[in-house]
Amino acid sequence: MHDPVKIGIVSISDRASSGVYEDKGLPALRDWLTRALLNPITFEERLIPDEKDRISATLIELVDAGCSLVLTTGGTGPAPRDVTPEATLAVAHREMPGFGEQMRQISLKFVPTAILSRQCAVIRDESLILNLPGQPKSIQETLEGLKNEAGDSTVSGIFSAIPYCIDLIGGPYLESDPAVCKVFRPKSAIRAPAAS
Repeated sequence: MHDPVKIGIVSISDRASSGVYEDKGLPALRDWLTRALLNPITFEERLIPDEKDRISATLIELVDAGCSLVLTTGGTGPAPRDVTPEATLAVAHREMPGFGEQMRQISLKFVPTAILSRQCAVIRDESLILNLPGQPKSIQETLEGLKNEAGDSTVSGIFSAIPYCIDLIGGPYLESDPAVCKVFRPKSAIRAPAAS
């Protein structure tokens, strides 16, 4: 029996939130997480504009609602309205810089402008909050990592470290489908498979 998990997913876009175009961030996050995790998932979804105070308030609301993991998409570039990292850092109890570093490394395999991305990750209470890129393809690449033609991992995606991070901060035991994304835990942290 897999632990149930509540995950917050937040798409941050002035235009999508006002109906100018269809949001693609929430469906991309929901679809990938549903494929990757074996746990029963309850999603808390939000589509909001690029407003720092609104983003911070939404992140606090999702953590307070019991989301062990909160993923945002959008608003991480250098444009004046890109304020997601600032809003995220404003609610942080601790920073987790390795996640942003790895996301930029993955994206640099495709575009030199990946260095303009300011994604960050933080811990608030017993929740991990991560800023992801805005494009669905980039969301998948950064979460899943890169694979060769045989399907073997060549660059680890950030999700391979997320379940163990959530273990360490007191959250549920997340289990993934290794065909989508193999997670890493030290041997001492691996649970025996539950009897069915």
